Amino acid sequence: AALLWGAILLGCSCGPGPPRVGAAPLLTATYVLDDADGLGRQFDGIGAVSGGGATSRLLVNYQEPYRSQILDYLFKPNFGASLHILKVEIGGDGQSTDGTEPSHMHYENDENYFRGYEWWLMKEAKKRNPNIKLIGLPWTFPRWIGKGENWPYDYPDVTAYYIVSWILGAKQYHDLDIDYIGIWNERAFSSKYIKLLRYTLDKRGLEQVRIIASDRLWEPISFVLLIDSELHGVVDVIGAHYPGTKTVKNAILTEKKLWSSEDYSTFNDEVGAGCWARILNQNYVNGNMTSTIAWNLVASYYEELPFGRCGLMTAQEPWSGHYKVEAPIWITAHTTQFTQPGWSYLQVDGHLEGGGSFVALTDGLGNLTIIIETMTHNHSQCIRPPLPNFSVTPQRATFYLKGSFFMVETLQVWHSRLGFESGNSSLFQRLHPVKVWRGRFSLDLDVDEVYTLTTLKTGHKCIYPQPPPPHPFPSNYKDDFNIRNPPFSEAPNFADQTGVFEYFVNASDPGDHVFTLRQVVVQRPITWVSDADQTISIIGNFQWVNMTVTCDIYIEKQRDGGVFIAGRVDNGGIYVRRTKGVFFWVFADGTYRVTRDIAGEEILMKGLSGVRDNAWHTLTLNIQGNSASGLLNGYPLWENVTVSKPSNGWAALGTRSFEFAQFDNFHVE
Repeated sequence: AALLWGAILLGCSCGPGPPRVGAAPLLTATYVLDDADGLGRQFDGIGAVSGGGATSRLLVNYQEPYRSQILDYLFKPNFGASLHILKVEIGGDGQSTDGTEPSHMHYENDENYFRGYEWWLMKEAKKRNPNIKLIGLPWTFPRWIGKGENWPYDYPDVTAYYIVSWILGAKQYHDLDIDYIGIWNERAFSSKYIKLLRYTLDKRGLEQVRIIASDRLWEPISFVLLIDSELHGVVDVIGAHYPGTKTVKNAILTEKKLWSSEDYSTFNDEVGAGCWARILNQNYVNGNMTSTIAWNLVASYYEELPFGRCGLMTAQEPWSGHYKVEAPIWITAHTTQFTQPGWSYLQVDGHLEGGGSFVALTDGLGNLTIIIETMTHNHSQCIRPPLPNFSVTPQRATFYLKGSFFMVETLQVWHSRLGFESGNSSLFQRLHPVKVWRGRFSLDLDVDEVYTLTTLKTGHKCIYPQPPPPHPFPSNYKDDFNIRNPPFSEAPNFADQTGVFEYFVNASDPGDHVFTLRQVVVQRPITWVSDADQTISIIGNFQWVNMTVTCDIYIEKQRDGGVFIAGRVDNGGIYVRRTKGVFFWVFADGTYRVTRDIAGEEILMKGLSGVRDNAWHTLTLNIQGNSASGLLNGYPLWENVTVSKPSNGWAALGTRSFEFAQFDNFHVE
């Protein structure tokens, strides 16, 4: 009877395909869900990372209503991804994967809690879901933290002061309560620093802020927690990155909360959705992890930068308004719309006999949510770590509900099928409820499916009208930076790759250059990767071949200061040091250079320009086919320089070193 009810009400959950005439009988197995002997670990939520770095850079430049629609898909409860957790980078002025994010303290005597876009993003998330949990984590730090050294732990009191200032600023200026704070992303931790951070938090009345360590691997943090009782007392969560759904014995022995505090990082097509579906379940089933956090929240950075489109959705065209709600958004909804942090997992093995997994969670008040995934190996490989072989076959699963769930009579059903063979996926569809007969129901499971069965009736798949169609970056683009009260500290569409470029009010200027764009990082940060020795911000279309770039420039650094404009720029992110292109430099000593690389080593032309510091000049770079020429203040300075590689790339501007410099009236055509 139960099987019959399941088939009738689910409308044949095997989905389309020929009937199983003469096929081998389905593998069948039974699973018991019972809370009579207590519950499993407490569930802490599903989340995503903005930052690490500059992954939300282009999102802020979207016009309404599209920007709010994107935010609704990410954060609004019972709408789309309905995320429980938002983790943001604490900007440190250094390159942290796809760009730099500005620090709230560029210099020791400097504090500004309105730089960048993470404050805005946290407020938008809270506006939609007041219960969302917020996490801050640094990737890089300003140099003054290490007093000139590339290390944040020599002066742990300074680092703790800097991080706690960010938490206090979040509250004072934005009314944001930070729930968790991390140590240093994927780099070494210092036990002394972690203890001092806890002490400083408590001293400033921030006892409620929990500490996550160490956002790297399970070891050595787990072992150190076992041998250092004082450290054990101050670390609340062990956060591991890309754990491959596995944990280690020492981590279990600490009896701490275990999180996959960064995971996924996979191209957001159907395989990416399969990866995400598999790890959302199996991080708990195999590894006792009670939270999984995706890098990254939304792919809002130029796609040709490293790890293009590795977000839960894609929003990389603010100039057109186009965005795409990718499959991982709806995979997320299978868990997030039917659970909340504070629910508990049931004590079940969670492995399906025919391959795949299931988890069951309860709020302790009679509600039950079961999430089942049957992702096959080749359709669920994440970017890392390598995935050992396994097989998944069609199967029939019969569930017995016992304990307080025995009286459940019906379960709402939500279903996704990733259509690899047909190319036609069915995502987060509501099916007929399943009838539970005397505590029992059955499901026929095909491969590459996700099911949610739940007592909750609050789920929704909300869809806005189609956004505008995609369109390349404008082929004629100007920015004079003339904005008196900019909503953000950075000019639209510029993506800083080393250094930080901010709107600047040049109060001493008599008129033409009051509002400018200024490079403001004057010491190499405590780096996370190999930042360039020069600063650079890119803009435009990576496919551009022929272009004219014009910009007014102002060198502030005397004697050895210098700036450039560039075209056909071919690299950024973690690879920024190896960037090639056509770079037109002018220096405060009155010389100029044309180089093929940001390092300035492959010189194509050089000579005298007459440029001096603390004066405005206009540079023009013209690239047509295999030839480039340059103008200074409208007059030819050099011409007929042969340029063959790279054959295409972005436009860019930047400085010779970490130095103050200003830019105005930028124009690329």
